[in-house]
Parts: sequence; C-alpha cells; structure tokens
Amino acid sequence: MKQALSSVRMFARRGGMMLALACLLISDTGRSAEPTSRSLDQLLDRTGGVVSKFLDQLSQVKCTEQVSQAKLGKSGKSEYTENSTFDYLVLLQANGGDLTLAESRLAERAPKHKENLPLLVTNGFSTLLLVFHPSYQTSFQFTSLEDELLDGKRYAKVGFRHVPGMRSTAVLLLRGREYPLDLEGVAWVDKDSGEIVKMSAELESSMEDVGLRALRSEVQYAPVRFLGVKEGFWLPVSATIDVETPRQHWRNLHRFTEYQRFSTSVESTIAGNP
Repeated sequence: MKQALSSVRMFARRGGMMLALACLLISDTGRSAEPTSRSLDQLLDRTGGVVSKFLDQLSQVKCTEQVSQAKLGKSGKSEYTENSTFDYLVLLQANGGDLTLAESRLAERAPKHKENLPLLVTNGFSTLLLVFHPSYQTSFQFTSLEDELLDGKRYAKVGFRHVPGMRSTAVLLLRGREYPLDLEGVAWVDKDSGEIVKMSAELESSMEDVGLRALRSEVQYAPVRFLGVKEGFWLPVSATIDVETPRQHWRNLHRFTEYQRFSTSVESTIAGNP
C-alpha cells in the first residue's frame, strides 16, 4: 500500500523565499543493499513496528503546540522572537489505497508581527521518526553506533543516511521546482521496545546553489498516558529546527503538551522526557 505524507512547509515570512519539505511514504519495502548485522536488523524490525503504530496513535489525539520563532544574528544570539500557541492535530486520511497525513493548526494565541522581519515557519518535523517506517527503510543506510546513556538509561544509537540514487523521503520545493534532500542523522532507540526517544537530522551536504546552507533538526518523543487506557501512546514532545541561508539564520522550537484523545477528550500527562 502506498502512503503519502502532507508537505512540510518552511518559508521565510515577508522574506521573499519559500522552502518546503515534502515527505512521501513509498510502497517499496525492505532495506538498503548495505549489509547490516542481525542485531541491527532485529532492532529495525521492532522500531518499524513502533513507527507504524505511531501513525495510528498520532491520528487519535490532539494537543497544544507552542511555537517560538527566533531570528538569529551573526553571533548566534536571538535578535527577535515571536511566540504563538496552536490547537494542533494530525489527520490521517484514506483515499483509495493511499493514506495521507495532514497537519491542522488553529491559532489560540497569535503573535504580534514586526513589519518586514522575515521569520521561518516550520511544520511536520514531529513525524521525523518516519524515517524508520518499514516503507522508508529501503531508502536509507542504517549503522549501529556506540550506546549512550540518557537520563540514566542506556539506549542504542542508530545512524541513518539517505542512499544516493534512491527516492528521497524529503524534497525542497523552491519556485515550483523539487530538489531531493539527502538527510543523515542519529536516533536513540530503546533496545527492548524499539521506541525512539530522540532523533537528530541534517543535510548531508550544503545546498547553497539553491539558497539552503544548513538544515538541522532535533525531535524528542515520550510516552503519553491517558486515563482509562492501559498502554501509553508514544508521541512527540518537542522539535527544534535550525535553518541557515547565506544571509539569514533562524531557530524554531515546537513544544507539544496537553494531549487529549478524540474518543474521550481526557487530558494527558507526559511520563518522562528523555
């Protein structure tokens, strides 16, 4: 079954430049032709199952999203910041044999804009872990890295890198043209459950020829408990995105809190934040 994700848009408001990341779940399954160890294969199988379940769980909830958009100076310090709050949910839609994820944001608190100041708008990074979805794994090379302690618990570190020539899971949309993005990064994975607690990703190389010097992101996930539900949902907690062009530098922080299930409308609490 072929599944598609909605485009993840990034654009410089009032800055004249529009960027968009479009993620696509492809119908092919399997892994990169690069050999992997049996233990890594087993971990990828567990993680793929967790990520598949993630799609269903994410579409059953809504939450409050707090977004901080910062314009940074040459020293890396913030020159200007805008804060806003949204009622956030991701809609899972079926159309024939395809599944589409579409983000929805309803403003609860809109920021006051400073005129003619370009700020970056970033969407969709909460689903970064879909790199490990069974339908994505064919487009990436995965490697085992040295385990690492996070909050006193040891996690497996798995490196991922887009396979040259394979269909990219993300593209840059600029002036109506698509530029495939080669992403590489690291995921911190629970060895027993296959759950991902943190991911970081960036461009394999600069794309200054189209105005994108650097793109870095880090997303954290944690179990969210709901009253009356025995099993917790594994959901995004925060996403930080850092983008540089030859003339601009932005950093956006997204925080996801106050999760509620559609069926019960019961508020949740986040159990742990690695």
